[in-house]
Amino acid sequence: MADNFFTDNSDLQFRLDRLDLAEVVEILEDGFRYHSDFPGAPRNYADAHDNYGLLLTLLGDICANHVAPRAAEADHEGLACQDGCVTYAAPTQDAMALLRQAELIGVTLPWEYGGLNLPESILQMIVEIVSRADASLMSVFGLQEIAAIMVCQFGDEEMKSRILPGFIRGDLVGGAMVLTEPDAGSDLGSVQTRAVYDERTSEWRLSGVKRFITNGCADVLIVLARSEEGSRDARGLSLFEVTADETVRIRRIENKLGLHASPTCEIEFRDTPARLIGKRRFGLIRYAMAMMNGARLAVAAQSVGIAEAAYREAYAYAQKRVQFGGTIDQIPAVYRMLLSMRGEIEATRALLYETAGWVDLSKAYGRLKARGSLTSEGRSKLKRASRLADVLTPLLKYSASEMANRVCYQAVQVHGGVGYMQEFNVERHSRDARVTSIYEGTSQLQVAAATGGLLGHSLDGLFGEWAALDFGEDLAGSKARVEEATALLNRCIDHLKEVESRALIDYYASDLADVAVVTLDSWLVLRDAREDERKRELARVYLAEHMPALRGRVDALRAIDPAPIEAKDVILAT
Repeated sequence: MADNFFTDNSDLQFRLDRLDLAEVVEILEDGFRYHSDFPGAPRNYADAHDNYGLLLTLLGDICANHVAPRAAEADHEGLACQDGCVTYAAPTQDAMALLRQAELIGVTLPWEYGGLNLPESILQMIVEIVSRADASLMSVFGLQEIAAIMVCQFGDEEMKSRILPGFIRGDLVGGAMVLTEPDAGSDLGSVQTRAVYDERTSEWRLSGVKRFITNGCADVLIVLARSEEGSRDARGLSLFEVTADETVRIRRIENKLGLHASPTCEIEFRDTPARLIGKRRFGLIRYAMAMMNGARLAVAAQSVGIAEAAYREAYAYAQKRVQFGGTIDQIPAVYRMLLSMRGEIEATRALLYETAGWVDLSKAYGRLKARGSLTSEGRSKLKRASRLADVLTPLLKYSASEMANRVCYQAVQVHGGVGYMQEFNVERHSRDARVTSIYEGTSQLQVAAATGGLLGHSLDGLFGEWAALDFGEDLAGSKARVEEATALLNRCIDHLKEVESRALIDYYASDLADVAVVTLDSWLVLRDAREDERKRELARVYLAEHMPALRGRVDALRAIDPAPIEAKDVILAT
């Protein structure tokens, strides 16, 4: 077992060193004025950056030496549900206690509520490290963070002062996004849980059933419900905060393929007291979408963490497994898988923190707007950051979750027969990874969410900035290949925009997303290649593997064959 899940990860340290958060942190810290009232607050950006490194090192130690060694035990023990009360596995309870003792709960909350005022990028590094140690724990930890962020961002002062310090102290344990229902999964506009306002008591009451709620036994529930009587669409939905009491009944927990230490609950609300978050009717179109985008970023970080864990298990096993007179890591068919895994993880990690950086900028300029201090230049920056965050987030969630499943598949394959056995961690990683392409919006929904931005050429400015960088003579050939990928992507976009059939566009949208992701990742690994020899070699290997596949996707997009649309009823008929 590694001694530290941060200091043993040179690529994660590489990403931290190259995060460009100076402007974001200065806005978050309001000119670094908090230091006089909160000793932990940074005096300047260099101080903040040092603090991030220390925090991640502390977390890395906890995860390597206390969480990861008991992850299999937590998976085996699972959860218990008796009389509507859910009990976490002992290792999960101990891990959350350690994280709380280390003051790593509520890290994005402002200083005045007991938080560390961390930017989104650093939160996702925390999520990645926790997920590498135990993906189930991340779901428990991460959803508490998301619930805290929602209350902090959209709740009133009474709600903030009642809930946020309780998260930090441990009086309130866990948070949950309570959106899905038996008949409203991906189609959240169909939510039917009712919210009725009692004029006599000036209180909202919720009634209905929610299903597939991760961490649904939490103390604080953020619930999407229908507040407007007679409404049938998203405009009739509002968002509510519920502090669990006797009117909230856990009907059961799901028996899942993976994430056995993370409870997935079916919940019944029986005239449950609730508090409105923000304004009525904005529940889905503004608040829940913001919450889901945060969750999608976290699932991408979770995916990278799981993939990192699976790769390391596979590499360590390949180095010691002897077959045909030598260790299997020297067999081309095996080290091809290892190279592919390593390249995909590092490219996706680069995209993760590129995306998180734009999310951070969007949130920071949003704060300036709320303060009434946004300049005309700031408005332009806010518009650009928001536009990029909107297209990059679904592309990232799609690509990271699919990558994690591919990497875990290969990790099991490297292990051979023993990889299929529960005694080896890759079996658990493979099970845990599977849900990442399903929850918080399936891969298909992420593609649909990104398609509009792609068709609108939202990434052109970013590609142009990267193309203008100095790559030197050594990287000229690689740069030419990435520029070719960019040109092919733009031709595909323009060709697809000419297609009149919406069904055809939707059918081939995943091909477009794949071309966009490979183009993005190729620019990012090429940008990193300017830094050192290892990154140059990784870029060469990544481009050698992915450029031929990209051209295949491009061919499919250029052809746009209507045969699948025309023949589906005949082929799929029973």
